[in-house]
Amino acid sequence: MSVHALHKTEATQKAAPHLEVVPNLVRELGGITHLLTCGSVDDGKSTLIGRLLWDASDLYEDQRENVRRSGRKAAGTDLPDFSMLLDGLVAEREQGITIDIAWKYFDTDTRRFVIIDSPGHEQYTRNMASGASHADVAIVLVDARSGVKKQTKRHTAILDLVGVKHVVLAVNKMDLVGWSEDVFRKIEADFRTLCWKFNFWDATAIPLSAVFGDNVSAGSGNMPWYTGPTLIQHLEKTPSRTSEAGSVFRFPVQTVLRDGQDFRGLAGTVTSGSVKVGDIVVDALSNASGKVIRIATMNGDLPSASAGQAVALQLDVDIDVSRGAVLSAPEMRPVPAQTIEARFVWLSEDAFSPTAGYLLRTSTDLIPISNIEIKALLDLETMASRPARSCSANDIAIAKISLGRAASIDVFTETPETGTLLLVDSVTGATMAGGIATSVNAKAEQPAEGHFVLKRDMLANGLNRDLSMSSSDREEFMRRANEVAIILRSAGVSVAIEPPPPVDDGMDPGL
Repeated sequence: MSVHALHKTEATQKAAPHLEVVPNLVRELGGITHLLTCGSVDDGKSTLIGRLLWDASDLYEDQRENVRRSGRKAAGTDLPDFSMLLDGLVAEREQGITIDIAWKYFDTDTRRFVIIDSPGHEQYTRNMASGASHADVAIVLVDARSGVKKQTKRHTAILDLVGVKHVVLAVNKMDLVGWSEDVFRKIEADFRTLCWKFNFWDATAIPLSAVFGDNVSAGSGNMPWYTGPTLIQHLEKTPSRTSEAGSVFRFPVQTVLRDGQDFRGLAGTVTSGSVKVGDIVVDALSNASGKVIRIATMNGDLPSASAGQAVALQLDVDIDVSRGAVLSAPEMRPVPAQTIEARFVWLSEDAFSPTAGYLLRTSTDLIPISNIEIKALLDLETMASRPARSCSANDIAIAKISLGRAASIDVFTETPETGTLLLVDSVTGATMAGGIATSVNAKAEQPAEGHFVLKRDMLANGLNRDLSMSSSDREEFMRRANEVAIILRSAGVSVAIEPPPPVDDGMDPGL
């Protein structure tokens, strides 16, 4: 069973595309796999994806006929230019390159694929990083004539950074090196050496020719020395991130729902693990806990919810949490982090400035930052870190971040879903960098000179003097405090919010 490929670009859809599919069809096909292609310019990404669509999907006949009639041929052959099926922007067609992220969908007999084709130029690294954040598996393309390049190393490092665990090295244009096994084995060895430095679960190299279709969807008679799977066969066996979701329960709260009567639901998406009615959940920041008495959805109540499901949890007590809180099981909580060691890729054209106002964004929280210290940059030639104090576009940096208040954050390698971070500009809201937490510490760094602390009694006697001790007003107290801190940080003032008093018995914390 197949569906026709549809085309979208990031220009019209910034987030991952929504697939309007019949649930039974998705189950029949074995789920959805998001597939990223990346590599250096002219390595043949668009041609490879075009060949996949041509061979493995049920294209309309008029789409095939348009490609045939175009007169465009793959370089050095009489075959159609399959990249026409992917290049969707006029600017791309005029220049013969891919500059934006392009999305394509197709089905095989066992799997539905969402293909994310990312640009190869170094100046569009941010687009590649954006696409990689949605991917279950990545195809890193290299030209067999040149092998692993600096941009290949950068892309591989970013894949590790955003948590892609399954990587395929597609050694393309094997026809141009005489189908040489020696050439392939050398590139394969270089790739394996590179991957040892990262946290991939599997990294496989496949020799192929996108133009002629060798080892794409069908085996190659030109390379009898290769006995492994074709690209399609390998991809069909690769699990998605959802199917591999961790067992540690995490529930970032997006909002609090009320019906004006007795219902108060904490709404969000289960990002990891599962929860069921009767479970005890806790907020690591306030130490407040409660028992789940209802799991509500738009389609009715559920006895349990697991990773990927959007639900509203009703508890037996009204704990003092709001947007930004992360609920967990009592015995496996995230750290109420005040200091973070992070690794990130700098995405902005504006270089890092130690005096600029940056904010930290997690899945549902926005946190003022009191200080960022760049410690090192990743050297893409040696793949070793070297000391540094600044970074600019496309750099991969290691930094220490001191937060203006505690936030529930996990170490990325342990719980990726709540260990991813964004740095945003406090004035414009523009994304400056994306990365991961490599270590978290509940102990705050010693405030630097000129550091301003928002005292709770200062807020209670001023901005928040109209608020009571009710649960909703306590939520509003912290919301206003956070907004004040963000405004001060935008003005260049290093700021921290005085933490609430600890709660030891699971009851709501007071002001």
